[in-house]
Amino acid sequence: HGGSIAPVSGHPVAKEDIAVVVPDAVSVGEVQRALAAGAGELLESISLFDLYTGGQVPDGHRSLAFALRFRAPDRTLTDAETAAARQRAVVAAAELGAVLRDF
Repeated sequence: HGGSIAPVSGHPVAKEDIAVVVPDAVSVGEVQRALAAGAGELLESISLFDLYTGGQVPDGHRSLAFALRFRAPDRTLTDAETAAARQRAVVAAAELGAVLRDF
């Protein structure tokens, strides 16, 4: 019965949330692609879970919050590895004008 299924890693997922403030002209897709590219090969999935305007977000901007899931196929990731991947994602998004926002 044809087809192959990618092996599922038995190692735990490391979850990181990132919220960034971006100009309205920057699309969600652009930010998501930049975060994913920056995060690198350990990124298993990324999804938008909040879009917010108003309050402490400047006019002409919005806050986008993404849930990132990291996993290595061969080991449990260390906190340092996860933090480094998260930081690379933030740096990549900054090229679009994204600014990290505290929750």
